Amino acid sequence: MSLFGAMNTAISGLSAQSAAFANISDDVANSQTVGFKRVDTAFIDFLTTSTAATNSSGAVVARPEYQNNIQGTVAQSDNPLALAIGGQGFFPVSQLVGGTSSADTFSPTPQYTRTGDFQLDKSGYLVNSAGAYLNGWSVNPTTNVVNRNTVAPIQVNQTEFNPVASTAVTLSANLPATPSAGVPVSSQINIYDGLGTAHAVSLTWTQSATNDWTVAINVPDDTSGTAARGTAEVKFGTATSGNTVPDGTVGSVDSNVTGTVTGAPYVPGKPASLSFTTNFGSGPQTVALNLGDFGSSTGLTQYAGTAYSLRGLTQNGVPPGSFSSISTTAAGDINVNYDNGQVRTIARVPVVTFSSPDSLQRQNGQSFTATANSGTPIASDAGTNGAGTLITSSVEQSNVDIAQEFSNLIVAQRAYSANTKLVTTADDMLQQTIDMKR
Repeated sequence: MSLFGAMNTAISGLSAQSAAFANISDDVANSQTVGFKRVDTAFIDFLTTSTAATNSSGAVVARPEYQNNIQGTVAQSDNPLALAIGGQGFFPVSQLVGGTSSADTFSPTPQYTRTGDFQLDKSGYLVNSAGAYLNGWSVNPTTNVVNRNTVAPIQVNQTEFNPVASTAVTLSANLPATPSAGVPVSSQINIYDGLGTAHAVSLTWTQSATNDWTVAINVPDDTSGTAARGTAEVKFGTATSGNTVPDGTVGSVDSNVTGTVTGAPYVPGKPASLSFTTNFGSGPQTVALNLGDFGSSTGLTQYAGTAYSLRGLTQNGVPPGSFSSISTTAAGDINVNYDNGQVRTIARVPVVTFSSPDSLQRQNGQSFTATANSGTPIASDAGTNGAGTLITSSVEQSNVDIAQEFSNLIVAQRAYSANTKLVTTADDMLQQTIDMKR
């Protein structure tokens, strides 16, 4: 009985070492596969009889030992859409199962991967080299609020950026306390109507008295027949009656206004703003002129000097734009860039973590699915709740160590040879037992 047991044990050893060899082969073959997670081999002993007086040979079984939790080397990539996870977690992805001219159909089974070499496909989806579609949270394009209730394949279909009419102009400048007598100073800026057409607006400042200026607002393209939109008197420091503000700061903007211009009443620390109305053929368009806060040195001031100093002049309108490129951020935001200089965030990529990532079920293309043992997937913002950080323009390489795999190969080969020797030795001993009958 012991000879047959020894032979069975040796045969189980051959089977176990064959399984180890298969795992090594899989690892070596995928040593250059982006995001691949190696599979080691664990050997388990199974007993038949083992007491204080007797021990019969048993068997050995090889079990895969998944290394999903071991990070591979993160390497820089010239692909601006490539992403790598530094730390724990996976990218949520979906598999395409079909599609029509109007919609694509994806598998309802969520999958997860570390393969982050994403590219835009012909339909505008972000897809990795294994054909998995990157999922993300949607982002409201107006409020930039992230909807964390569900994830879906990210598709870039917003190829046009609609124009936005200008509603505010912000001026930051210093009017000289001692300007050249009777010589006005001016600034010009373009604002946009509802169709995205640019129109020039000029702001001309003339000192009426010490610490007292008049601003004239002119819009040459106004369809009313006159460019003049109106004037307003702006007073600084001690020139403002009853409004106590530091010297050189705005204390009043609502006196002696003309035309379509209106001014905000004085409230300490609140915005000092004017507004004017113009029409470019699509109806009245009201634009606020922000001069900073009352009594503040930000925005418009009047300090010492003889020359007008313009620090900044901006407006919030946007001309129409066309799709230029797509980019990612370390926060996981997917941004669409337009040729008018605007950026729109369309989605955010979460990082999904598991309590036992080594218990995930392997799928084709370096993807995984959740199991009862892996725990519930938890989607988090990158770098929060134990989730790893996102590294842009980078990919995670395979976590296979070639040197270690070849060492394991030598051990498996020698162990296999030793087990074959045990089989042949047991066979010789059985033959000798049979020969005793002769």
